[in-house]
Formats: sequence, structure tokens, C-alpha cells
Amino acid sequence: MKGPRERIIYIPCILTGTGTQQPDYLATVDVDPESPSYCKVIEAREIFEKCDLAFPRSTHCLGSGEVMIAALGDPRGNGKGGFVLLDAETFEVKGNWERPTQAAPQGYDFWYQPRHNVMISSEFGVPKFFVTGFNPADLGKGRYGRRLNIWDWTTHCLLQSIDVGEGTTLEVRFLHNPNAAHAMVSSALQGCIFHVFKRQDGCWTAEKVIQVPSKKVSGWLLPEMPAFTTSMVISLDDRFLYASNFVHGDIRQYDISNPFRPRQVGQVFVGGSIPKGGAVTVLEDLELDCQPDPFMIQGRRVYGGPQMLQLSLDGKRLYVSNGLYTPWDKQLYPEMVREGSVMLQIDVDTERGGLYVNEDFLVDFGKEPCGPARAHEMRYPGGDCTSDIWL
Repeated sequence: MKGPRERIIYIPCILTGTGTQQPDYLATVDVDPESPSYCKVIEAREIFEKCDLAFPRSTHCLGSGEVMIAALGDPRGNGKGGFVLLDAETFEVKGNWERPTQAAPQGYDFWYQPRHNVMISSEFGVPKFFVTGFNPADLGKGRYGRRLNIWDWTTHCLLQSIDVGEGTTLEVRFLHNPNAAHAMVSSALQGCIFHVFKRQDGCWTAEKVIQVPSKKVSGWLLPEMPAFTTSMVISLDDRFLYASNFVHGDIRQYDISNPFRPRQVGQVFVGGSIPKGGAVTVLEDLELDCQPDPFMIQGRRVYGGPQMLQLSLDGKRLYVSNGLYTPWDKQLYPEMVREGSVMLQIDVDTERGGLYVNEDFLVDFGKEPCGPARAHEMRYPGGDCTSDIWL
């Protein structure tokens, strides 16, 4: 767990749907506490209008010098879990990674482990159904993902599809140890995390090892509110896993020293749909005695729930943003769309476990010159806990 302290963070900012005509942009945020521009956006680059991909999502660099991007569907909005290869120097499109006719039914995230000749990809859903928001009527109709797809890394062939139940399989995180045959995958609508591992016969299997209980509520889209485990990150020493619960509003820390039996060791609430005084009333809760207080920091009420996560290389600082996807943000957190999102820093106890909000750290994207923005995935220059893969 050695590496330089992070000084800047790159984070895409979404303006679509906020009433502005300005394009979305890539923000550079200063996270150096010794800098006079600490917690400020120091550069904003308009780049996304230059791309014309069909629902691109996850990106990884390959040892071949190429960049691979996972797609959620085809240009018509149908489900298609394929992968686009780019030249890392010129960003010229080189073609598809998967073999012809080998695309998965749906796509989202992926992670590869060359020493086990494997890649695992996940499935969000069929784009033309979720681009307008979350419609509970779409459940049970094959419109949301339910598979983990296992690929041969060398031949680019789809070997297995593991059915883990409808619920959108999202983030795929292998352990960082390149010899490890263990990965964790989140399922948003099921509010759970699966442990995916290789059996002795060489096939891969998935077991649910973390389940966040749903809450019985009134004043929400459904009578039972799932956790929406949308994002995860694993520390570089493979000891801790962090998961964001976008709807309930908390971030959880698990000790995964034994990936078959994760143990929760930390939790902190930073927003969500269930604070006191809101539209949602919790009728039955298997975990909490009462609804949490609204989350405030530096005099600012934070709307929205914790979404994307990034961890410092030494594991001591967890960064959190709370923008998910425009139609879903509008539907679930209209106040956050109107006022903009935030980036927070959570201090981590790396010895015994524990999460604590750093009250001195706040990046307020509601005060940007182009208007309120919603910040999404965070990356460091040179690699980080969600992008580095060792060969």
C-alpha cells in the first residue's frame, strides 16, 4: 500500500438536464491540503461531445497498449454487451474486442485477470428502457441485467454466463493480487454483493456474501426500498471493500480478508432518501432504530446519495461523489439536480475499521461558473484503486 499521496482528481461533470446549454466537462479537482486551491476545481475541459459511442461506460488500459471501453447497448438502445478497442496513443477506434456474434446480451462494467486468463463483465440493462428513469414495471421483463459473463481473456470468447437474479449487476472488482481468483460484484436492485471465484474444476461460480436489507417504506417508488449498491472499491492490500448505498444513503466498509465471509467494520450516512423530515417514512427497518438526520457539511445540506467511490493508495482517504445518471437523478433526487452535487472525503481507520466524514473537505459542484453540475467517477493520474490491474 505504498504510493504518492493524491494531489489532483479527474472527475466528469454532467450539466445535461440542469437548464444550461453548456456541454458536460472533465473537472480537475485540487485535493492537496497544502495547496491554496484545495477543494477547488482548477480546470474544466469540454471533451465528451467529441465521442460518438453507444452508451459507453467502463474503461481499462490493456497491456497491449490499447484502451478498452465496455458498452451497454447498440446505437438503437438495444442491449448489447460488447467492447470497443482504442489505440492508446491516437484514440483511433480499432474495432471490437469480442469475437463476432460473441457479445453478451447486456453490458456495464468489466475487470480482467490475465494470470487466470479471465475477464468478468456485468449487465445493467437495456438502454432504451432505463434512459427515461427507473420504471418498476420493467422488472420481471428481462430489461434489467441478471448475469455475470465470464470471458476467455486470450481467445475473447464468452465461456459462461452466471445467472444471479434480476437486479442489475454493476461494479466488478477483482482482488488486486494478480494471482487471486476472487472478485466482488455488486447488484443494485438486490442490494447485495456477490463473491465470484474459480472452482477447482476451472469453472467460475458466484455466491452472495453481503446482503443489505431492504426497508419497508411509504412515500417512495416501491413499498420496499433496496439499498442500490451502486459502487465499490477494494483497498490495494485487498483487506477492505467499500460499498455505496445510493438510496439508503450510507457507505459501508467490510473486512474481506476472508472473501467468503466479509465482515462489516464501518458505516457512515452522507445523504440518501430516508433522512428525517423528508417525503419517505420508514415503516420497518431491520438495521436502524430511527431515520438518520439530514446530512449537513460546512452549512450546506447535501441532497442525493453516495454514489462513486475512490480510495487513496494508502487506504486512508475515501472520496465520494453523488451523481448517478441524469434521468435517475431527476427522479430520485431532484433537489440534487437543481443544486448540484458534492465530493466528500471520508477518513478511514485502516487498523480496526471505521469511517468518519472529514468536515474540512467539501467540493461543491453547485457553485461552478457554468451552473450546478453532478460529479461522477473519480480517477487519479497514473492509476488508482479502481483502474490498476497488475499483469
